[in-house]
Amino acid sequence: MSFTKRIGQVVMSGAVGLSLISGGTFAYFSDTIKTDNTFASGTLDLSMNPNAVVNISNLKPGDEVYREFTLENNGTLDINKVLLNTKYQIQDVKNDNTEDLAKNIKVTIMYNTSSATNEIVETSLYDLQNQTPDLTEINQFVGSTKDPDGIPAGQKEKIFVLFEFVDNGQDQNQFQGDKLKVDWTFNAQTGGGTYYDDTDPNNN
Repeated sequence: MSFTKRIGQVVMSGAVGLSLISGGTFAYFSDTIKTDNTFASGTLDLSMNPNAVVNISNLKPGDEVYREFTLENNGTLDINKVLLNTKYQIQDVKNDNTEDLAKNIKVTIMYNTSSATNEIVETSLYDLQNQTPDLTEINQFVGSTKDPDGIPAGQKEKIFVLFEFVDNGQDQNQFQGDKLKVDWTFNAQTGGGTYYDDTDPNNN
């Protein structure tokens, strides 16, 4: 057999071998894992005790009425804010009012902490209708680095309210016999958060 024929056979054998290799299958290791993920919404449940903050008759200029009530978080989520919305209606029995009775009612709302009572808002009932104060907000919390705002789940906070029929030193006879109905709506809100896997030691 000539040298040229032997080279041709070698090339053909290599081609067949390459064909067998490229047409074969490869074995490899594999593993899979399935995770079950659940997203459940928490609940906001704000209740108030007592349901009526104040129900008073026979008020006269100079009178002060002190009341307290408790806001309770009965839900599973922390409440970050409790916003107060105020609306009122006046019944002018003699139809002789030249001024809004609510301008003569001073409202002071205070938030109770373990160490002190912190004033949240002090204004007239007339001006309060255009405000939505956070009843749990404390701008300055002396002696603590913890943010005291809001109501944690399962906790409660006591709120103090002082109503004053302001004696302005002038004739206020126009308000005799009038009635003032105040509607307070408490709007509980929560904020977003970042959740980590408690089993991961790298999460802080």
